[in-house]
Amino acid sequence: MSDQQYGRRAVEVGPTGKTVADNLARLRKVRGFSTRQLATELERKGRSVSASGITRMEKGDRVVTADDLVALAAVFGVSPVSLLLPLTSTAETPVEITGGGTVDALRAWEWGIGRLPLKVAEGPEGRQQMEEHRLFGLPLWLQDHVRFTVIGQASGEVKLTAEGRRLLFGGDDAQSVD
Repeated sequence: MSDQQYGRRAVEVGPTGKTVADNLARLRKVRGFSTRQLATELERKGRSVSASGITRMEKGDRVVTADDLVALAAVFGVSPVSLLLPLTSTAETPVEITGGGTVDALRAWEWGIGRLPLKVAEGPEGRQQMEEHRLFGLPLWLQDHVRFTVIGQASGEVKLTAEGRRLLFGGDDAQSVD
């Protein structure tokens, strides 16, 4: 019997699923794996996915589970975020994030690696979002390593301390994050 007869919907691949499919195909080719070789490597990592399953993942016909994603990242030697977020040519390229709308690629990656919230509201709400992101987005033991103290915010612009700028941008130039 089909899923429809039981009132269930088929799981649809959204924007992030499409990005994962594209990144999977790209990384497999860059690493020089055939689908069969990748299936073998996944099996060695303890995750059984057939070569045809990999092909279906790349086409977006099979949902990539969280366990699949992490095993693929381990095989490719990349962070799971490298599969989740699109590889763009510029930081300003708009990307769609499932549940988060469209943001520029830089914001998506900063969010993906835990540095900033996906979007920041203007005014006091923005400061609260930054604090909540810092408090709830990372384990407590890691927070000292990625401190982003907000020193001011006006017209939707968040200004960071010199330490926050250094951690985010690798330098002490006067920069701010929208």
